Amino acid sequence: MAENGSNLQQFKEGVFSNNPVLVQLLGMCPTLAVTNSLENALVMGMAVTFVVVMSNLITSLLRNLIKPHVRILIFTITIATFVTIADLALKAYLFDVARKLGAFVPLIIVNCIIICRAEVVAIKSGVSRSLADALGIGLGFTMALCILGVVREVLGSGTLLNQHVLPRDFIEGGHTWVIMVLPPGAFLTLGAVVGVVNHLRERRAKGGAA
Repeated sequence: MAENGSNLQQFKEGVFSNNPVLVQLLGMCPTLAVTNSLENALVMGMAVTFVVVMSNLITSLLRNLIKPHVRILIFTITIATFVTIADLALKAYLFDVARKLGAFVPLIIVNCIIICRAEVVAIKSGVSRSLADALGIGLGFTMALCILGVVREVLGSGTLLNQHVLPRDFIEGGHTWVIMVLPPGAFLTLGAVVGVVNHLRERRAKGGAA
């Protein structure tokens, strides 16, 4: 029972208190580049989740066989294998989205979030804890990207998943904030969301201290 509690806590930390994007500020390249729409954000999040789950699983299963001096090489090969699988699957089944994401799917190989989880958790832990960590981190990453994607797409295009959510006259009248789907909008949105998250964390900390 204690182990289950530990795994659940590991999962929750990845989603909330240790969120890779909103708290640790890791994986900024895809976070800023692909969140101009919810669709792109969701697919990228799913791809990263798949890779981190499989990477943690394989690393945990082989942890007693991996020699310390070659562990980074093994991590990289493992991650590259599953990134290739994810990239080919997206091109086969979601070609339009894969084309929009471009090189950012192959670049998951160098995403510091994934190799960090292999080094910090999977190489030292059993399968259940490693999977709990990977699922939490993956969900936390996807959630953060989707929040940014929703804000940027609605304000910048007036749509959500390619469906109009703002009045058509409002959109066609040029009242949307085009900057939100451009690179500056990514920085503005990320800064605002991180600011809100930090404010809520401070309030929670003060409430707990009181």
